[in-house]
Amino acid sequence: MQKLHLVMGGRVRDPQGLEFVDLKALDLVGVFPDYASAEDAWRQRAQRTVDDAEMKYVIVHLHRLLQPDLPGE
Repeated sequence: MQKLHLVMGGRVRDPQGLEFVDLKALDLVGVFPDYASAEDAWRQRAQRTVDDAEMKYVIVHLHRLLQPDLPGE
């Protein structure tokens, strides 16, 4: 089974939360076929904004959204 992962980021209201300020300005880095490649992309983007506490990048497990009945990993 293919396990897709989305890497995206943007400015958040609270650095400890996930409420993005402007959804139109989200940086959609891409969709990746496995967690390792998604993590590499996430690290690269997050490193660019390490000094900006209001910028946050995340990895979304798309396969879990597309097939929620699958057993956990």
